[in-house]
Amino acid sequence: LQPRGGMGMLGPGLPSALAHPRQLLRLEAVPSSTRPELQPPLCTAGRARGQGCECWGRGRSNLLRNWHAGPPSQLLFPFPAELPEDCHQLFLAGQQSSGVFQVQPAGAQPFRVYCDMTAEGGWTVIQRRTDGSVDFDQLWDAYKNGFGDLHGDFWLGLEKIHHLVQEGRYNLLIELEDWEGNSQVVQFVFSLGGESTAYMLSLLGPLSGELENAIGDFRQLPFSTRDRDHDLKADTNCAKHLSGGWWFSTCGHANLNGKYFRSIPRQRHERKQGIFWKTWKGRYYPLKSTTMKIQPERFSWLADH
Repeated sequence: LQPRGGMGMLGPGLPSALAHPRQLLRLEAVPSSTRPELQPPLCTAGRARGQGCECWGRGRSNLLRNWHAGPPSQLLFPFPAELPEDCHQLFLAGQQSSGVFQVQPAGAQPFRVYCDMTAEGGWTVIQRRTDGSVDFDQLWDAYKNGFGDLHGDFWLGLEKIHHLVQEGRYNLLIELEDWEGNSQVVQFVFSLGGESTAYMLSLLGPLSGELENAIGDFRQLPFSTRDRDHDLKADTNCAKHLSGGWWFSTCGHANLNGKYFRSIPRQRHERKQGIFWKTWKGRYYPLKSTTMKIQPERFSWLADH
């Protein structure tokens, strides 16, 4: 297969997701007697999509082991392997199981992320709330660097998210669940500025999915925490008032980083501090679980093959 955009197969069976010029030079510098024997490409079962099929060699598993988080393993080549830039690139290399992996976006140091491979294309999870085990009422530096447990509840970190999305347009998929077992999703294309912009969230296209917009009517929103108030409500610190950092316009549209309640509080003044998405369950309904995950807007190299 020859994917579009110039991303081809680097030798027989080596994933195109690794085809950086620097790595090509490394491969050519290795004597042929020391190169691994990669079998002819296989069309992975269940991966045909009507538009084409992704093909990788049997040597992919060794590459994937080097990307998996944990103690360093024996490298396939006698030089350090390139790390994937995000979970989508890891998916393109053939990884099909969800879990924690090392990634390295351009210009960033390596860091660990949780990759959700159950959804099509491979998603990098940036936030998850399921059980209230992690306090999300944190200060600016914590939201910048990240906190929590990647296997449970966590916030990946604004700086890491910025590095992940700075190379292009990304989809943000938000999944919500209520206490009656109902779930809804919303998805939109976005960009995220650096710290100098207060990690400005910019909506680059219309929202899709079952949920209506609860980000607000503004196309750009800076991030706020209780010690860095960037919201648009002059007389109130929304992050302090609602117990969690978020991209607030005013305080009433949404807050997926609010206080986690294991049951719905009776008192209205308590409920307003919970996790909410106003256009779905209303301002005073604390949600049971949320997940936020990102993926490049398009992976068009699959088309027409």
